[in-house]
Amino acid sequence: MTETEPDKKAASKPETEKVAPETLELRARPQPVTRINRKVVFGGAAAVLLLVSFLVLVALQPPKLQVGAPRELINVDNKPITESLARLPATYDGVRTERPPEPARLPSGIPQLTEAGGDPIDQTEQTERARLARMAGQARESQVFFRLQLKAPPQESASRTEPTSQPRAAASAGDSAALTALRMADQTRALTAGGLEPSGTDATESLRKLTFLKSGPEKEIYNPHGLQTPVSPYQLMAGTVIAASLVTGLNSDLPGFVIAQVTENIFDSVSGRFLLLPQGSRLIGKYDNVIAFGQERALVVWQRIILPDGSSVVIDNLPATDSSGYAGLADQVDLHTWQLLKGVALATVLGVGSELVFGNSGDSDLIRALQLSTQSTTNRAGQRLVERHLNVQPTITVRPGWPLRVIVHKDIILRPYRGAAPITAN
Repeated sequence: MTETEPDKKAASKPETEKVAPETLELRARPQPVTRINRKVVFGGAAAVLLLVSFLVLVALQPPKLQVGAPRELINVDNKPITESLARLPATYDGVRTERPPEPARLPSGIPQLTEAGGDPIDQTEQTERARLARMAGQARESQVFFRLQLKAPPQESASRTEPTSQPRAAASAGDSAALTALRMADQTRALTAGGLEPSGTDATESLRKLTFLKSGPEKEIYNPHGLQTPVSPYQLMAGTVIAASLVTGLNSDLPGFVIAQVTENIFDSVSGRFLLLPQGSRLIGKYDNVIAFGQERALVVWQRIILPDGSSVVIDNLPATDSSGYAGLADQVDLHTWQLLKGVALATVLGVGSELVFGNSGDSDLIRALQLSTQSTTNRAGQRLVERHLNVQPTITVRPGWPLRVIVHKDIILRPYRGAAPITAN
């Protein structure tokens, strides 16, 4: 058999051995790569960032020229002393009584002029020097502390007309004024010794308490008023309590009148047999609309009683109390807290708004002046707004039907209701 030509070519090529890929190695070494240290890069970036931040801050707030502290033109530490005060002695020991100057002697050839009464100018000077010397002596002998006493006002006209009686009255008035001054001084010393520093209202209250404690008993031990008998058997005596309830409500925002209705029959105070105020009688009164801060009770007084038969009687401001006898009526109190909170919130918003508007402004004098003016005006407006809400007095509301009591403090003379036979109280 003959071999073909392709087979011959394949047989003529040398056979190569296959190599495993795991054992394959590169013959050439690659070039090394240069790397930058991360710490150096981070440090440089941080330094650049700090430098840029500092430059930005300096650019936004440029430094201002610092002028030296102004020199004080007036020295308040060293107080100057006048020459007249400097010549005076520092203590009383250095004070000496000045002797009157000796009269000048004229030459023997010139006669001296003398008068029986002396020179009036020299006498005036001598009197003045004697007065000054006497005052200096009193100053040396006087104590460091002294007491001021009130003196009674002079009564010239009265003393001229009544020379015998007025000195006694003046002396008694002076004694009472002196006693009052001494008492006030003792009270002040007592407060000071106790470590109290009275000021304003606290001092007044403390003095009142001390005066009350030191007030002696009264000399009179007998009551000057005599026993009185009832004028009429049909009367409500002081201390009688009338039960009633409100027909109309009251609101202390405005002054007005109030009506109440008697809920129980009221009999005479002595025997309790005669019906004087029947159930259903009307009470006419008024209330005080001036409410102080913290007040929770309304002041109500009654001025007239109208009976069911049409007869009426005027009474002298009988006070209204609650069911327990406490003065005034208390039901609902509106302190207007919501209005106050709204005022405070509005004042705060105005202040914050003005600060935000001009907070990032430049250093221009005009902008700074506008900022200060706006903030000052806004602050004053907010304060006035809050003050107005604080000055709003509380509102006391008493609803209709509220039970109350009326206390009689003066005897009221009435007549039996409808002139009927005596009705016995149940």
